[in-house]
Amino acid sequence: MATKPGERKTQILQTLAGMLEQPQGEKITTAALAAKVGVSEAALYRHFASKAQMFEALIEFIEESVFTLVNQITQAERDGRAQAHQMVGMLLGFAEKNPGMVRVLIGDVLVNEDPRLQSRINQLIDRIDASLKQALQLPGAGGALPPAVSAAAAAAALSAFVVGRWHAYAKSGFKRLPQIDWVQQAHLFRL
Repeated sequence: MATKPGERKTQILQTLAGMLEQPQGEKITTAALAAKVGVSEAALYRHFASKAQMFEALIEFIEESVFTLVNQITQAERDGRAQAHQMVGMLLGFAEKNPGMVRVLIGDVLVNEDPRLQSRINQLIDRIDASLKQALQLPGAGGALPPAVSAAAAAAALSAFVVGRWHAYAKSGFKRLPQIDWVQQAHLFRL
């Protein structure tokens, strides 16, 4: 059956994301991916030059999704404290809806891949941190922080909390949901 341009590429990425959702976390080979898609390995390489390029496409999906939502939050909400609260909730919710992407975000599927992929994830986490810092610097948000805590330190703590929740979710076989108790725990961060 013939596919429209781009459909096979999307199918490959969706299959890869689905394979990443398997809690046993086995190394994904191009042979296994090709078999799941129902094509030859050569067909995979007609759409992607390498497995690293496939992971890069998943990272682009994550970046686009997360920062579109961050921008929506900052446009709709003027209070920095509320922005930070909503951003953390969104990041935890994104993980629950996209468990395969969590394995990319925490880097466990990138261990034996091109090192630039982990650098790209590190940059994504830095952008999340910067977005939280920016929110916490808005008027009104400073009152949410203890006097001795800077917006940068608070943003770093929130980012570490999110990444820790992502790790716990992945390591639990996607059973320990990231958003559990977030509403109550937000009070610890004065959000």
